Amino acid sequence: MSINLQSHAFAGNPIRSKTPKSNDPFSSVSAFDSLKTRLLDNTLLQQPSSPDFKVLPFRKGRPLASSTPGEISPSWHLGWISLPDCKKLLESCGAQLSEDSLVYLGSRSEEDVVYWAIDVSGEDSLVPELGRKQFCFVELRTLMVATDWADEQAMGELAIAGNARALLEWHNLSHFCGVCGAKTFPMKAGRRKQCSNIRCNKRIYPRVDPVVIMLVIDRENDCALLSRQSRFVPRMWSCLAGFIEPGESLEEAVRRETWEETGIEVGDVIYHSSQPWPVDPSSMPCQLMVGFFAYAKSLEINVDKEELEDAKWHGREDVKKALTFAEYKKAQRTAAAKVEHMCKGVVKGQSLAADFNVESRELSPMFIPGPFAIAHHLISSWVNQDVAPNGVQVQTNQSSSSMSKL
Repeated sequence: MSINLQSHAFAGNPIRSKTPKSNDPFSSVSAFDSLKTRLLDNTLLQQPSSPDFKVLPFRKGRPLASSTPGEISPSWHLGWISLPDCKKLLESCGAQLSEDSLVYLGSRSEEDVVYWAIDVSGEDSLVPELGRKQFCFVELRTLMVATDWADEQAMGELAIAGNARALLEWHNLSHFCGVCGAKTFPMKAGRRKQCSNIRCNKRIYPRVDPVVIMLVIDRENDCALLSRQSRFVPRMWSCLAGFIEPGESLEEAVRRETWEETGIEVGDVIYHSSQPWPVDPSSMPCQLMVGFFAYAKSLEINVDKEELEDAKWHGREDVKKALTFAEYKKAQRTAAAKVEHMCKGVVKGQSLAADFNVESRELSPMFIPGPFAIAHHLISSWVNQDVAPNGVQVQTNQSSSSMSKL
């Protein structure tokens, strides 16, 4: 069964800044000026004002979340708090809330609200304080699995959390100028940083690391090449992926990475879609996954064991069985229940890997990453011969001349 989304997980951020004019009250510049005024004057913090400010705290890359019961499974929500409450909470820990500690996320002018993020990783006493309010700092990857991909609002909150985490992690990794080594300070409400050395004065912006991810297809035998890494949970198989090297095109990166990791030579490379991916380790918080179909010119596999645990050709029917829709819903419900337990103070959780079982309640011989990952959509498009987001019809029995190229 194919799963179609309007956009990938972490894309479609509903409050993402569209760089409005500086005199717009919802722009980063105007909102930042208003923020400074309110923080300097405590009386303004206690009074209703326009626009309203909401803050999303993060701790060690984990956004604050809450959970509410649902008819089928619980649903999670981002733990937004007001600016006055944020200041009170930090003051109770002996910390100060300053304009430099907040990062502008965006706004909803129709709701008269501006959204901010703050990293409170150093404030350990905040955890029990927020826990009493049934809030909890939850791994973004857990929230990703717990998100109902058919719920537009939930997907929007996931995108907001992903963007916020990427920005905060970038701030944590750019305390010093890469040119002269001097300290940096935030500018434009945290949307950029600048070197404090007036002789250098370098402007520093968040950098996005592009990663190619490709489903390698054998047209003649109607098979796809899937691989395993040692860090994968048992029985999970996915697409090949790798970083782009300097001076290399996207298509060249697809061909090089496939050859280096599996010894397979690739000919035609066709673009599918792209996805922001902020859930890898904090050393790489701003990744953009760029998805392709890659058509094999050779079939003999020679796995690079330093990169992969294994790689195999899989027939269409076998892969289709690994895409059972009901099992992803089961994993989503389990993850949502885990978030609910965490918010209630229950620490012990169930392993998500155990939930990818066939409906007969026997373990599936393999499973594919869920609908939150671009790998799922590459594989699902091939299995179901769907139309990719760029209009390409995925057909393994036609020549590539009939397909659009990137």
